[in-house]
Amino acid sequence: MAPLFQSQENIVGEVLIEPIQGKKLEHNGVKIELLGQIELYFDRGNFYDFTSLVRELDVPGELYENKTYPFEFSSVEMSYESYNGVNVRLRYILKVTVSRNYVSNIVECQDFVVRNYTPPPSINNSIKMEVGIEDCLHIEFEYNKSKFHLKDVILGKIYFLLVRIKIKNMELEIRRRESTGSGPNTYVETETLAKFELMDGTPVRGESIPVRLFLSPYELTPTYRNINNKFSVKYYLNLVLVDEEDRRYFKQQEITVYRLLET
Repeated sequence: MAPLFQSQENIVGEVLIEPIQGKKLEHNGVKIELLGQIELYFDRGNFYDFTSLVRELDVPGELYENKTYPFEFSSVEMSYESYNGVNVRLRYILKVTVSRNYVSNIVECQDFVVRNYTPPPSINNSIKMEVGIEDCLHIEFEYNKSKFHLKDVILGKIYFLLVRIKIKNMELEIRRRESTGSGPNTYVETETLAKFELMDGTPVRGESIPVRLFLSPYELTPTYRNINNKFSVKYYLNLVLVDEEDRRYFKQQEITVYRLLET
């Protein structure tokens, strides 16, 4: 389990260096860095540092026995959350380097996780949309709001105003769309995280079907928009209707997902 922090927290700890028994450790200084990095998998091995802080722990010298170095990074700005996606990874690490002459440096890294919390939005409009096929099908659907926290419940209703095709079933999907890179190097990956059957069989005109979908069972993250100009993560509700000839009709609507501080 990696340590968990949020933006503006102090990151405090100790570094213990243990030389091999009976041997001295000559060094050109000891430092610790706090790094926030983005790695795009199509550019694997290249890390983009969006945060870089350093503390010098020791001047050049020799170590004959164990030595502990306290460190502190105060009120660290970490506005981006840790994320491990299909084509991108955002991570935070503490990196200790013991610099040495003639031989390779000693480097040790420790990952930690950042999660940031958002208060409930002051404005949270409902979603109202229509799906129609001329003279064949006309439905309206309504969701109670457009912004949801990770443990929220999506509530809504679907109204059938005109039904002249035989509907076999209807599903509501939650989709995550991850976009990485830019220009010709843009990669878009869409995952269907959940499928929820709303109806089985043909509805009649005037019928309404309630929607109640709990988000807590699914591995969602907050919505991320243009993180450091490298990637975005967006969520969509996708309403899918299938007729008896297996033709599919769908309507997609973006929603915003946020992390609410649990009390």
